[in-house]
Amino acid sequence: MVKFELKSLPYAYDALQPVISRRILELHHGKHHAGYVAGANAAAEKLEKARNGELEIDVKSILRDLSFNLNGHLLHELFWENMKAPEENNKPAGRVADAIDKNFGSFESFRKQFSAAAKSVEGSGWVVLVSYGMGNLYITQVEKHNVNHIVGCKPLLALDVWEHAYYLDYANDRGAFVDKWWGIVNWKDVERRL
Repeated sequence: MVKFELKSLPYAYDALQPVISRRILELHHGKHHAGYVAGANAAAEKLEKARNGELEIDVKSILRDLSFNLNGHLLHELFWENMKAPEENNKPAGRVADAIDKNFGSFESFRKQFSAAAKSVEGSGWVVLVSYGMGNLYITQVEKHNVNHIVGCKPLLALDVWEHAYYLDYANDRGAFVDKWWGIVNWKDVERRL
């Protein structure tokens, strides 16, 4: 059975300051993300034992646990890699810029739509830029970690808008977090995924 693992961040815990504080990164990565890894492993282990006839399970419940925790883990891996140290006038270039222009008209139009989607997620969730087919880009909202996911789409850019991602730094002002987050987007990572 595959064991899911919590990878180290691709930067120091203080690398995203002042947009995301060291304290939030330590809690978010070391507690929340670690919890999703543990939850995914626990659900996968129960499924394995059930397959081997060693355990009776509520299949629906365990599959929901696996979906929630594994998607939480995978979305966080994408989220961490999609960020880098803050940069003024941080904008995409090359193929990513071209794809955004083709699909959204301009970077500013894309940024406005993506930000509006992030600010309007009901409760906890994510906003994800995905590609589908030959160069088609879409902005999606994922509630929790596993509701509204579109099968077959390739995730390129993810923004976590669960309260644990910003509350210690921004209180209930999700919008301020979203607006500042653009300064730490790692566009080279997004291009690598395109």
